[in-house]
Amino acid sequence: MHLLSDGTKPIYVQIAEWIETEILNGNFQTDDKVYSQYKLAEIFTINPATAAKGLTILSDEKILYSKRGLGKFVTPEARQLILDKRKNHTLKGLLDEVAIEAARLSVGELELQEMLRESIEKIEGEEQ
Repeated sequence: MHLLSDGTKPIYVQIAEWIETEILNGNFQTDDKVYSQYKLAEIFTINPATAAKGLTILSDEKILYSKRGLGKFVTPEARQLILDKRKNHTLKGLLDEVAIEAARLSVGELELQEMLRESIEKIEGEEQ
């Protein structure tokens, strides 16, 4: 993964989202140990304190839990928490932005639905 340093999203948030994606992709399972702040700092060439802040976000959201002296691990409910968060916040936010832009461009609901259907078909075609 390549971190964006353009200031649009803090690096520690990008680290947290990367770990979430790794969980969703099955690369980290329930009770698996995730990378330490030092390993994340090495992987992404960032300050360990920045990586720690990303891990703290996930702990605060109950996606990770700590074992004293051993590190951070994936909670049993992590996958569902991430799915819920991304559906209810991330996806909804993106859809709100699309709706605003569609209104600005006078794109009607049916045309927007067709565009969405085409995008889904394209993605499904690429996965095969």
